[in-house]
Amino acid sequence: MSNDGNKKQFWKRNAAKVPGSIQHVYGAQHPPLDPLLHANLIKAGNRPPPATPGKPKKATTFQEFESITSDAWDVGDDDDELLAMAAQNLNIEVVMETANKVIENHSKQQERQRQDDTTELEQRGEDTQEELEEEEEENEEDRAGEGDRTSPEVSFTSQSSPHTEGRLVKSQSEAPIGSPKDAASEHAGLHRQRSLPHRPPVIPLVARMADQNTSGTPAMTEREASRLDKFKQLLAGPNTDLEELRKLSWSGIPRQVRPITWKLLSGYLPANAERRESVLQRKRQEYFGFIQQYYDSRNDEHHQDTYRQIHIDIPRMSPESLVLQPKVTEIFERILFIWAIRHPASGYVQGINDLVTPFFVVYVFEYIEEEVENFDVSSLQEEALRNIEADSFWCMSKLLDGIQDNYTFAQPGIQRKVKALEELVSRIDESVHLHMQQYEVEYLQFAFRWMNNLLMRELPLRCTIRLWDTYQAEPEGFSHFHLYVCAAFLVRWRKEILEERDFQGLMILLQNLPTMHWGNEEVSVLLAEAYRLKFAFADAPNHYKR
Repeated sequence: MSNDGNKKQFWKRNAAKVPGSIQHVYGAQHPPLDPLLHANLIKAGNRPPPATPGKPKKATTFQEFESITSDAWDVGDDDDELLAMAAQNLNIEVVMETANKVIENHSKQQERQRQDDTTELEQRGEDTQEELEEEEEENEEDRAGEGDRTSPEVSFTSQSSPHTEGRLVKSQSEAPIGSPKDAASEHAGLHRQRSLPHRPPVIPLVARMADQNTSGTPAMTEREASRLDKFKQLLAGPNTDLEELRKLSWSGIPRQVRPITWKLLSGYLPANAERRESVLQRKRQEYFGFIQQYYDSRNDEHHQDTYRQIHIDIPRMSPESLVLQPKVTEIFERILFIWAIRHPASGYVQGINDLVTPFFVVYVFEYIEEEVENFDVSSLQEEALRNIEADSFWCMSKLLDGIQDNYTFAQPGIQRKVKALEELVSRIDESVHLHMQQYEVEYLQFAFRWMNNLLMRELPLRCTIRLWDTYQAEPEGFSHFHLYVCAAFLVRWRKEILEERDFQGLMILLQNLPTMHWGNEEVSVLLAEAYRLKFAFADAPNHYKR
């Protein structure tokens, strides 16, 4: 390389400014920056470091580094040009002009690529059309020669039928190799697929398992349409047969008739159709009479603690997009405060707030078609909001009447159910029970929430609503059948539980079970298993004992 003296001064003078200059990297394999050492590296010039016996000489200037690694690149005139370019003082105008040119060239290149792709696709389309016409003519000749032996429906078997020679072909790569004519036909089919519009993507897991009866209404299957007709016929009679309605509802209630069905099964509405409207009007007026009588006392000394706790708990509920709407928060505060005032034996207890949500969501569906999670509830008419609020209050009250000992002092109902759950699991799956005993996991530490919130914190809202269809249809569903659902739910995670080998891992698993993608199918299996357990153990209390 020529002119070594000038280059030496250049590298000494501009070492920190040259584009692409080698900088120290500090991370997992490099020590922290030492300012003194860094300064020495810049100022050292040509002065070599003291030699260390047995160690290679360390380069401290670019010239020494270049001499050590001279075989890494060819030293020639190109280096002089690059160094001369780097020595220039680039101003902002030059930088901007260069950047604009790069962008412009890139845009032109992309446009040319698009034009080439379009031309190629058009050519493919023309070729494909010609090949399809030729293939159709050949098929017609073959059919004419074979007579009645070949059906017209068998024309495109090589592209569409998954069966070949009586066996199932998983993919084109497994199909038997045919003649050149077959290969040409397959090639034409491939061109045809490319030229056609893209197929709709596979429905994602969440959408596939989304409850069609709670959010969004995809096309019903023939079986679902038949079940809906049975519900409508049963509800259209002058006196609804509640026993038959329970049998139909056990396997799930169609979204279109769920509001009226829940009101009937909970005992809020009478079976006689003529009396329903008058009962609705009377109960709704009664509820708003309670509000006028009690709600203003929420800031009184005796009730302000209750109201403050309700006000704190509501934002913790889910779905947040619904409960954080000011109108919904206001409705939930009134429902929970009025219930607490009218039930002084228990008052308000954390967990009761979650039980309002399913009723509220189901009764909103009487007035809307879209998903309630993304719906602005305040856009509903005032009369509709009043009806939804009153109906939610009364149905929640009916539910809590059957499990109120869950929320009285010391919550004895929950204590008994958790103990019963422990005994039941020890009988149906001893290995799970002993595994949790081995790592000192108490059932009360995770199952208390299952009983207090009726599994609402463990399942998505769509699954809770489907679960409550069966709870409403099952005698003592919320108070008794729920125990067997919890047992089936725990044993459902048997494999994951047995894989955990410490207390912390077990608690994290049991408090964060992966049910986000659950839907109707998973809940139906869970309910079937719970019913099997109930059938085996409910009428045989000695089965609890060892």
